[in-house]
Amino acid sequence: MMAQAARTDIRWRALGGGPKVVLLHGGMQTSDNFGKLARSLAATFTVYVPDRRGRGLSGPAKHGHGLRAEIDDLAAVLEETGARNVFGLSSGAVIALRAAMELPIERLALYEPPLKHGDHDPLAWLPRYEKELSRGRRAAAFVTVSKGTGGLRYVPRAAMIPLLGLVIRAGEGKRIGDLIPTMRLDAAVVEEAAGPLGTYAAVTADTLLLGGDRSPAYLTGVLNGLEPVLPRVRRVTLTGVGHLAADDSGKPELVAAELRKFFR
Repeated sequence: MMAQAARTDIRWRALGGGPKVVLLHGGMQTSDNFGKLARSLAATFTVYVPDRRGRGLSGPAKHGHGLRAEIDDLAAVLEETGARNVFGLSSGAVIALRAAMELPIERLALYEPPLKHGDHDPLAWLPRYEKELSRGRRAAAFVTVSKGTGGLRYVPRAAMIPLLGLVIRAGEGKRIGDLIPTMRLDAAVVEEAAGPLGTYAAVTADTLLLGGDRSPAYLTGVLNGLEPVLPRVRRVTLTGVGHLAADDSGKPELVAAELRKFFR
């Protein structure tokens, strides 16, 4: 299915039946990454999983793409589907949170939005990433992003880069390689959302803050900062999972269980 936002086609997968829920993926992901989560929710809900602009089946990102374009894209999906419930992961959670201040979102579930908070810079990885991409070193750029956002913490770069290079050049790995440059788009979203967390006191939607007990400390810190600010909020910490719990590679059934209770 498809909506149009600023002359760019935004496509999504739809399945299930019942109350309508939009799932908004994070960086280096497409709607494919929420396959298990969507199917788990589809027994209870009508689930819409868009490919964010520049990814999957949606149209390309234009010059100057950033938070405004992402909010407009989500607005187009909500208008076309009539959905008023939104779940966002990582940068998708940043978009959903900012959008909730202006769009008709009634229930908002956020998994660890990487907002700037305290002394931590969630975009410290960006200069090295850009340099590696400019030299055509996509595998190195992938490792830089992963380590910079809290993944692959205990794996040496020297061991990961050659292996990832082989993966990216073959079969399904090519899809990952194509997504690596799109982290620029996620970086723009995080950068433009920077500011005091008190801004989000304007969010009127019922909000669920989700996180994992194995996630990087700075993401837990963001949730700690948001919890007292949001007017209508509850918080759940999932045991034994990290930042990508909602992804097909994580434990999406744990996330689905909380979303079923919240988007009742």
